[in-house]
Amino acid sequence: MLKQLLARKTDFTDADDAHGPTLRRTLGPWGLTALGIGAVIGGGIFVITGQAAADHAGPAVIVSFILAAITSTFTALCYAEFATMIPVAGSAYSYAYATLGELMAWFIGWNLVLEYGVSASAVAVSWTGYFQSLLSHIGQTFHMDLSLPASLTNAPLAFTADHHLIVTGALFNLPAVVLIALLTWICYVGIRESSLTNAVMVALKVALITLVIVVGWRYVDPSNWHPFVPAAQGEKYGWGGVLRGAAMVFFAYIGFEATSTAAQESRNPQRDLPIAILASLAICTVLYIAMAAVMTGLTSYALLGTNEPVVTALQGHPALGWLRWLVEIGAMLGLASVVLVMIIAQPRIFMIMGRDGMLPKVFTRIHPRHRTPYLNTLITGTGIGLLAAIFPLDILADLVSMGTLIAFMAVCGGVWILRHTQPELPRTFRVPWAPLICTLGILSCLALLSTMAWYNWTLMVVWTLIGLVIYFGYSYRHSHLRQL
Repeated sequence: MLKQLLARKTDFTDADDAHGPTLRRTLGPWGLTALGIGAVIGGGIFVITGQAAADHAGPAVIVSFILAAITSTFTALCYAEFATMIPVAGSAYSYAYATLGELMAWFIGWNLVLEYGVSASAVAVSWTGYFQSLLSHIGQTFHMDLSLPASLTNAPLAFTADHHLIVTGALFNLPAVVLIALLTWICYVGIRESSLTNAVMVALKVALITLVIVVGWRYVDPSNWHPFVPAAQGEKYGWGGVLRGAAMVFFAYIGFEATSTAAQESRNPQRDLPIAILASLAICTVLYIAMAAVMTGLTSYALLGTNEPVVTALQGHPALGWLRWLVEIGAMLGLASVVLVMIIAQPRIFMIMGRDGMLPKVFTRIHPRHRTPYLNTLITGTGIGLLAAIFPLDILADLVSMGTLIAFMAVCGGVWILRHTQPELPRTFRVPWAPLICTLGILSCLALLSTMAWYNWTLMVVWTLIGLVIYFGYSYRHSHLRQL
């Protein structure tokens, strides 16, 4: 299976265009690292941090970030080894195909739709919160009412406190839809243009976060960190809350492996992908921990459960009022860059699945001039926009984390399997102490999955059943590798 997969790895990147237009190899290590940072730093640092602190971990959300980072590091090492062996755009889907078989590959690929497609919707919903905050701030400054109607900024569906789905009366989330439409157009135009746009946004948001950390640290009140681990109150707080917080902020780390989906647009994937995967994870972890410490030190953790927690943390310090403008603009750029990278990543996974016959051929078509999977990108952007229009953040974020954790487990298991079944394969990067690292990666993912609520598991079962219907209804009968 692996030899067949590797034999087909250049289907979309051959220099010879006899079989149609191909993808362009334009990305180096810095461009790939920027893709990783662009995908990671967004909803986690600007939204999820506050919710995890207020609802689960308190100031110990710092520990939650460390636990999530450890889980991500185990998986990042495994992704790096796979990326050097199988430098194709399918990410965990291709890795599962090579090691675990077609049905499991489909299951992982279907869950990657959660990691990339649905997570883009979740982040776009977060973007709306900061967009509204910026409009309110501008309106206050110039004595104007710039607020949008609630019916055009909220989701028409929501969960109640006792986890019942209700209709809110809102129409749809207009700002999120407009954002996704704009970024989908950028991705349609080309990977070079998308990468440049992302690099600019990444540079701006990293500079902003660093500024908030450096300036905000001077105003930190250590008393806000006590008690560091609040006493347990039912399912909230205590060390159980810290672990639940880790599962929640794990959403913040999703995307470091998105660089692997651009493998076929990388100039030297065997060298550059491991660098990009590990570098982007390391940079983001340092920024996350520092930002969480500053936010919980500036104000009480109980006040951070808002749609724009960074702004909330700054509001208690008039001397930092000037930072609010920068935070709102920076957060919007940061969140937009996450959506951009996810819209880059998802169509390329669909493209590989289409190449294998698991999806219709329309998903494999490359634009003759822009050299992008253009129809695929339009389909993905439309789906992401629909989800962002009707669903709230809390429904989407946990489902995304669950799908990603399952994919991560498959990658960790796949490295271990290949070490035993095909040890002779060339690996320019090798996971150190592979049996231990792979086992810890799987166990840490299981630990985070164990904290998910029953209704999240219900949604995951429904999602899986939909995927199985598509697999047995279409993919099983059209699989190219099955016909070889």
